Amino acid sequence: MLRACVAILVLLALTSAALPSLAQTVQNKDQQEEVVRVGSSEVVLDAVVRDKKGRVVKDLGPSDFEVFEDGVRQDVTSFRLVSRGANAAATEGGNKEGAAATASKSGAAGRGVERVGAVALVFDRLSAESRVRARQAALAYLGGGLTAEDFVGVFGIDLSLYVYQPFTNNEQLVRRAVERAGSQNSAPNVSRAEQIADASQNTAQLQDAAGQAQAGAGQGTSDPQSMSGAGTTMMDLAAAEMTQRSLETFDILERNQQGYATTNALLAIISSLARLPGRKTLVLFSEGLAIPTAVESPFRTVISNANRANVSIYSVDAAGLRALSPDQAAGRSLSALGQQRIRQAGSPNEPGSPMMRDMERNEDLMRSNPDAGLGQLAEQTGGFLVSNTNEPGARLRAAGEDLHTYYTLSYTPKNQTYDGRFRQVSVKLSRPGLEVQTRKGYFAINADYASPVLDYEAPALALLSGGRAADSFPVRAAAFSFPESGRPGLVPVVVEVPAGSVSFNVDAEKKTYRTDFSVVALVKDESQRVVRKLSNHYLLSGPLDKLTAAKRGAILFYREAELAPGRYTVAAAVYDAPTARAGVGAGLPVLVPGADAAGPRLASVVIIDRAERVSALDKESNTPFRFGEMLVYPNLGQPLRKSAAKELTLLLTVYAPRGERAAPKLTLEIAQGSRTLGKGTLSLPAPDDAGRIQYASTIPVEKLPPGDYQLVVTASDAHGTATRVEHFTIQP
Repeated sequence: MLRACVAILVLLALTSAALPSLAQTVQNKDQQEEVVRVGSSEVVLDAVVRDKKGRVVKDLGPSDFEVFEDGVRQDVTSFRLVSRGANAAATEGGNKEGAAATASKSGAAGRGVERVGAVALVFDRLSAESRVRARQAALAYLGGGLTAEDFVGVFGIDLSLYVYQPFTNNEQLVRRAVERAGSQNSAPNVSRAEQIADASQNTAQLQDAAGQAQAGAGQGTSDPQSMSGAGTTMMDLAAAEMTQRSLETFDILERNQQGYATTNALLAIISSLARLPGRKTLVLFSEGLAIPTAVESPFRTVISNANRANVSIYSVDAAGLRALSPDQAAGRSLSALGQQRIRQAGSPNEPGSPMMRDMERNEDLMRSNPDAGLGQLAEQTGGFLVSNTNEPGARLRAAGEDLHTYYTLSYTPKNQTYDGRFRQVSVKLSRPGLEVQTRKGYFAINADYASPVLDYEAPALALLSGGRAADSFPVRAAAFSFPESGRPGLVPVVVEVPAGSVSFNVDAEKKTYRTDFSVVALVKDESQRVVRKLSNHYLLSGPLDKLTAAKRGAILFYREAELAPGRYTVAAAVYDAPTARAGVGAGLPVLVPGADAAGPRLASVVIIDRAERVSALDKESNTPFRFGEMLVYPNLGQPLRKSAAKELTLLLTVYAPRGERAAPKLTLEIAQGSRTLGKGTLSLPAPDDAGRIQYASTIPVEKLPPGDYQLVVTASDAHGTATRVEHFTIQP
């Protein structure tokens, strides 16, 4: 299948010559790394306490708080009152019990940074009237002015994220940004519940009329006018049903799209706040956030990452007092669906039938109240919801008080099993008549990541942080370096798992199968810091008659990373959600060379496992594993069996210096330990316009005994030399 040339091997006598060493390179300190802190078992909570009149309570001590995790009381190891602003010192000094407890684990370290209060004012897609209300509320929130410690950023969400003002303590800049955000046109968050309810009612009336016409026809009437009227009614009914279905389908698709845009934007803002210590605030101005089924997972991810980052979300329903509440509009649609079910009671309940579709629609309607999503965001992250008012500014000012005065508590969980599951956290007060706001839980991962942790990633990350799977299956992972001229740090990461290792849930009625598993890969540098987190959630489905063939295949995860010069390793975990089974695999180190424009550059040596012709879709891709009309699949460390293959097939990629048209000299060497067993030289073709030379070669291995070997590839020209070493194992 490949344009392969056989490399001429010259068997040599024993030699003590050492293998060429790989050059060490210094990592770029300016690289944006995904640093992970492993072994962090302390859980930090911030809590705002108010009395019955809504006033912030500042005189509590550690003995007034009880913390529970999954119903088990925890031992609080540190406690103190954080107060920002002009009276901060006086407030903290007056709390003697809290000040004494400050000397525990948290100590006073970093308190200067913790005094900085960060607030993100976020304007979701809004109608013109709601934009005015949101602008007024944001200005009211700023009414008390900003101190030197108050940093505010202003953002907008439509189908993208807009930064109207990066975080600053310049009040004038913030106010100007609020004015811009409040006047910016956007695609409004339109509720189609009323349109769908009207269409459903029209359909119901036509269904009744059609039923009466069919009853008349069943009684044997032969009146041509009656027969014609019945036919017209049936055509009108078909048209009405199509209209209703189109409205319902578009409503779901539109809300999915809007839900993804909003959750992705919120995740980005929360991630930017994560590295700042202490309590942070995100104020979301929205006309409502409905959570359709497809957006449930991203929505939970927003809540989880806000809790991990100590970001409290305050939701403001900028629609104000509604003439018709979302509950009423949804109620009309639910009532219409109920009537349809009564009429369909005698019909067979088969997949795809109107009754089944209506049941799915009913479940979706139960999630459609915009306040439900906004309320969950606030309640689960320690904030609150402002709704049913045309003047939200007064209530919103309390969010500023929450940011400036709160308690910080920490504890080490008694449950030291970090399995990635969500743990419920509750805080109770011994003093009656008080209300506490705090986050409601966290995913049990014994590590802190710079980027958002998606909910499907949590179990796999727990395994990669040192957890253990109850039942495991094989996983192979590898990283490859391809120093392209335009992307010198290109590192493709490949993970493979046998498809039969994951579970396939079967729906006998629909005659389909479905999977639910995730793959997470971590790229680590030499100090074992995570510099990239790559993942994918696989919700695959297919016809049941293809299930056996699907289980025989392999699932391949492929992602590309851009890395600075240095040495890296990759570790990957595959987690099967229905069975909680998992597998963990790790690859050999990979070297990303420095950008040396003077000499040749050499990509990782790819031992080819298999190859196939490029599909129409793959022809448009720019993957470095494409070779002519073929797409090659790399060997990910699997031993080579002499009984199955007599040759080692390689893909070699060389990059000539800029402007150089002559091909470098390429040498292949097989070694075992310090012994060189064979050596040969290859003649390479001229580089293409991008300076890249691809070459496929086969090496006979039938005379090599079972064992571990190194393949040393060297490219050299008048300007310099580049070397790569690839390890492989031969079994009988």
